[in-house]
Amino acid sequence: MSNQPANQQPTNTQPKSTQPLFTFNQLFVTNQAGRRSLTGISAWAAIVLCIVIAIFHLYVAFIPAVAELTRNALHFAGFVVLCAMTYPLTKHSSQSKSLFAVDLIIGFTVAVAAIYLAFAETAIYARDLNLSTLDWIAGITVIIGAIEMTRRATGLIIPILIILALSYVSWLGPNISGVFNFPGLNAENVLFRSIYGDDALFGTIAKISSTYVFLFILFGAFLLRSGAGDFVVDISRAVAGRFVGGPGLVAVIASGLTGTISGSAIANTASTGVITIPMMKRAGFPKTFAAAVEAASSTGGQLMPPIMGAGAFVMASYTQLPYEKIVAVAALPALLYFLSVAFFVRIEAKKQGMTTSEQTEYSAWQAIKHQGASFIIPIALLITLLVTGYTATYAAVFSIIAVIVSSWLTKTPMGPKAILEALALGSKNMIMTGVLLCAVGLVVNVIATAGIGNTFSLMISGWADGNILIAIVLIGLASLVLGMGLPVTAAYIVLATLSAPALANMISDAYLLNMVVQGDVPESARALFMLANPDAITALASPMNKAEASAFLAAIPVDLVGAIREQVIPADVITTAILSAHMIIFWLSQDSNVTPPVCLASFTAAAIAKSPPMMTGFYSWKVAKGLYIVPILFAYTPILSGDWGAAFTTFCFAIFGIYAIAAALEGHMENKLALWLRPLVLIAGALCLWPNLTYNFIGVGLVVGIFLLNLKQTQKTQQMPSSAETDQITLEKRL
Repeated sequence: MSNQPANQQPTNTQPKSTQPLFTFNQLFVTNQAGRRSLTGISAWAAIVLCIVIAIFHLYVAFIPAVAELTRNALHFAGFVVLCAMTYPLTKHSSQSKSLFAVDLIIGFTVAVAAIYLAFAETAIYARDLNLSTLDWIAGITVIIGAIEMTRRATGLIIPILIILALSYVSWLGPNISGVFNFPGLNAENVLFRSIYGDDALFGTIAKISSTYVFLFILFGAFLLRSGAGDFVVDISRAVAGRFVGGPGLVAVIASGLTGTISGSAIANTASTGVITIPMMKRAGFPKTFAAAVEAASSTGGQLMPPIMGAGAFVMASYTQLPYEKIVAVAALPALLYFLSVAFFVRIEAKKQGMTTSEQTEYSAWQAIKHQGASFIIPIALLITLLVTGYTATYAAVFSIIAVIVSSWLTKTPMGPKAILEALALGSKNMIMTGVLLCAVGLVVNVIATAGIGNTFSLMISGWADGNILIAIVLIGLASLVLGMGLPVTAAYIVLATLSAPALANMISDAYLLNMVVQGDVPESARALFMLANPDAITALASPMNKAEASAFLAAIPVDLVGAIREQVIPADVITTAILSAHMIIFWLSQDSNVTPPVCLASFTAAAIAKSPPMMTGFYSWKVAKGLYIVPILFAYTPILSGDWGAAFTTFCFAIFGIYAIAAALEGHMENKLALWLRPLVLIAGALCLWPNLTYNFIGVGLVVGIFLLNLKQTQKTQQMPSSAETDQITLEKRL
């Protein structure tokens, strides 16, 4: 007999597909607002172009047949044409054949101009950077085209930023007084730098887009087309389906694993949510909560190694750290995030009176046997290649080949048609990202040219007054505002360019502060301190508390502090500080998916669950609290240091802390928490997260103690007879 509550349905149904087998003629059919459905000849033209683009990227990943600039320009050109075909001029013109023809002309004109500029570079340098009339026309066409295609695909925010950036560097900067004054560049210089600069339209960001990002999105498309998405849901059901709140835990695991290969929280919510949300609702979870769990879990997919969405590759470029190092240290924080969502699921299941689910018919071994090879083998190969030192592009290409080969060991082997469909799907999924990342290069180029990043970093340091937590809050607010109009990757790029240096310096300065407090300053640094303050030797000779040391360092000029950092702070500490700063920004950039008023992943889940969108957004924001808690650990603990002993210790204490915070917010553990206990549980959770072992043990003791008391209360409640049973006993006694 089932031990499920009446409102909980068994989970022993045959697993459904997370990615229905599509055909070519369905690839460009959509009902999304602002998108154009392609059918007939136009659809086949787009499909052929998608396949050609994918094959081109795979070819140049192995054989550097073209120069980097040319590859980036061709990458941009291909996706501009696809963007013009699939994103109409206006939201209401998607059905107009005449406007479709106009869009095609616009797309091909911009593409031809981009290709011309790629091959004109040598001639421009031969003319000592003097632009011809044709260069001017092509350059202006490409920039306007990038702005327009970005407007169509992502909205107005990025186009406005590009226009403001180009205006600032040409004529606005000289007319601004104060720290943002910039002498300005002439129009020819602006145009040349916008096209050929290191960080420009065809520069570093375009390089990342045309290599790492595209290849891993293509890898994800091959995984999904091979049936790996089905395997993820099947194995999640087999592993988590029989636990308390099993359907909710299935959503957490399935959405997390699928999200790391899909590259989009919104797409992930739409694909796995159609299975997991109805499953959770049938089990007894409220529809708003079910949608919130799906949105929060899908958002976490971007944090899960080894792929981590497009931002991880941008991070590798910014930090100059190996991609494999980034994904290695990102593993424990990602697990913490998913545990935080799982804790909310378990607590809600207990609140709803759920027990364990019935045993599923589909075992883990059956899931692995039927479809596991096409997921496990490619992912294992990818991780192995990255760990052994192969480049990410090389690893991605071989992993794609591994998907095809390993699919022949499953019930859905990939033949030529399936391979072509996967190639087309990968390019289609890259349209918005490809155009966006290239266009963002125009903003990043201005920030680098004008030194705005340094100015903004100084402003953050001044506002935060050396307080890392305040700086994180400021960056979090900025990410929320940017996220209302920018996709996650773009928000990360802009924020990282502006604020990562300041945050990294503040984190590394904590090491310098401790050194001053302890009086352990090397002689080389003492000499630099004397340049700023002749009395520094006297000050350093006597003990200082943290407040005095902070005031002492605050009085040192910024340039000298930078020189002192280089002298006294070990390279591994500086590396960890840089990585921590970027990981903080990367995590906080995800919050726009689940934070009102604009939370598209939450709204997508709400549409599936038929729950109130804004209420779902607020629930998602609560369930995704790990997005805000874990970044604080990056700044204050060694969880990203690469010291696995220290990182694992932090991880273990953080599990207790995050559970306690979830329990305090929900007012429930195994049973309802008394109102006066909730603040105590919250404090206990904070102690578990505090960067102090003594506080950590006190916090764990409090959490465990309160949990045991709560569990005992639950057992007493279960042992107490119900009112019906009490009436029956009373009646029997009277008789």
